[in-house]
Amino acid sequence: MSDTKVKISVLRVFDPKEVFETSPVKRSSPMSPCERHHEGQEFIVNLDMEMPEGFCPQAWHDLFRKIGALHWGGGYTTTEGPDYMIACCTDGTRPVSFKLERL
Repeated sequence: MSDTKVKISVLRVFDPKEVFETSPVKRSSPMSPCERHHEGQEFIVNLDMEMPEGFCPQAWHDLFRKIGALHWGGGYTTTEGPDYMIACCTDGTRPVSFKLERL
């Protein structure tokens, strides 16, 4: 087992109005930005690779492989260094961008 932790930082929570001029889905009430996360929020993924308390399960599912790659020693060349990357959840109408960082 790796002894590496990964920090997840919430960089940006998009309002649906920023993503679409008019909503592509019909709703009974206006769609709001993600209600679970806010910019500046931080989470630590411990050695057990369990989802941090309060983290969105859909976002966790989307990010798990990327977090695992950092946790188990992999790196990404699409950023300034191999110890972090930028990723997002797949909620297409109100996405959230995260920074994943190997500690």
